[in-house]
Amino acid sequence: MSRVLEAATKLKNLKDRKAELEEITKEVSAEIESAEQELLSIMTEDEIPKFVHAGTSFSMTNKVFASARADKKDELFEALRENGLGDLIKEQVNAQSLRSAVIEQMEDNDDELPKWLDGLVNVFEKPVINLRKAGK
Repeated sequence: MSRVLEAATKLKNLKDRKAELEEITKEVSAEIESAEQELLSIMTEDEIPKFVHAGTSFSMTNKVFASARADKKDELFEALRENGLGDLIKEQVNAQSLRSAVIEQMEDNDDELPKWLDGLVNVFEKPVINLRKAGK
């Protein structure tokens, strides 16, 4: 029994550490964003487009970001196709949504994959350990 408890403790500690590191990453990312905005403000105010400090070059640049408007996605896709940019369009299925849909289809088909999905999806089971806080 001690081997199973040691392995369980190790798994729980690693999952807890991962959660802590994810939280730290979020916090550091927010701090980075704040520090970047502060530096951009100072560089703009002092009219310093670039400089070198501690072996690192800092320079202000503008990056363009673009995203599809949700209410215009179909129109965007058609416009991209018409203008020779159809290869940018990638249809995707969210993995968790597909998983849920496949499970539901199998439940409705005596725990078997329906024929219409056969050969279209890979389905496998993997043993995992679920961790939850124990009740008192």
